Amino acid sequence: MKIRFYVSASGRVPVADYLRELPTDRAEPVYAALKDLGLNGLEGAEVKARHIEGKLWELKFSIDRVFYIVVTGPEMVLLHAYKKQGQKAPPRELEVARKRMRETLGKD
Repeated sequence: MKIRFYVSASGRVPVADYLRELPTDRAEPVYAALKDLGLNGLEGAEVKARHIEGKLWELKFSIDRVFYIVVTGPEMVLLHAYKKQGQKAPPRELEVARKRMRETLGKD
């Protein structure tokens, strides 16, 4: 599976920026899981995914979460990352992911 990062109109790459800011002990498992996804796809990878709505999904890494969509190819686009702080994804985090999903799919 090909994995790519969402890039904003200004050229920012928010998920990559988020991951670079993580302490090494939190970042390394995320990078390892993304590598595993790239090699083995969603079925073979040892990472938990949760369906949010429509094409929007969430990867679960300990306390870090990454929203993504799968587009043709198969190609995964990492849209938004945040630190989990409660049972549900915060509405603000979901809205950011939805907006980036619409932009990526050309529906905005």
